[in-house]
Amino acid sequence: MHEKRCGWCLSTPLYRRYHDEEWGRPVTDDKTLFEFLLLEGAQAGLSWITVLNKRENYRRLFNDFSVEKIARYTPKKVEKLLQNPGIIRNRLKVESAVKNARATLALRDKGTSLSQFLWQFTDGRVIVNRPASLAQVPSSTPESDAMSKALKKAGFSFVGSTIMYAHMQATGMVNDHLHSCPAHQHCVDAARAAGLATSR
Repeated sequence: MHEKRCGWCLSTPLYRRYHDEEWGRPVTDDKTLFEFLLLEGAQAGLSWITVLNKRENYRRLFNDFSVEKIARYTPKKVEKLLQNPGIIRNRLKVESAVKNARATLALRDKGTSLSQFLWQFTDGRVIVNRPASLAQVPSSTPESDAMSKALKKAGFSFVGSTIMYAHMQATGMVNDHLHSCPAHQHCVDAARAAGLATSR
């Protein structure tokens, strides 16, 4: 992919690879959606590259993002995690990961997968935007507002509207690649290959 990439990803090879291979490609499996939910919550107030640099540490320390295992974390386990410099050592964020894992299992107990719950806010479609510049990309939308409100009601935390819009962008519920970026069409193609309708 050439230099017409979205400008936000150009600072490091890791960032470019994330942009080229992941950001904006539709995710419908619960495990990956939960991974991004955990990482987006950890990112709150920080840059995404900070989290991206620690992603493998999170994968190792949080049992490969297993909802079932994280939901069983004890206060002692949380304290141990907070001593590890490989992650963002913010107590509320670490406790939120456990809380959100338990809330995900509670959804499942009611017969709803995390994927079903999240994708309902786009009616199961990929919202395709065509921004000409980063200034045209919003930080939240009515869809992310509704998602945030519903997640909070369901017992999740660190799920504010801005965080959830970033989650929607990362997991391809929204395609916010610049229209000039080659990844924009790649993500449209990925959505169609996954059998997902696109809107706008």
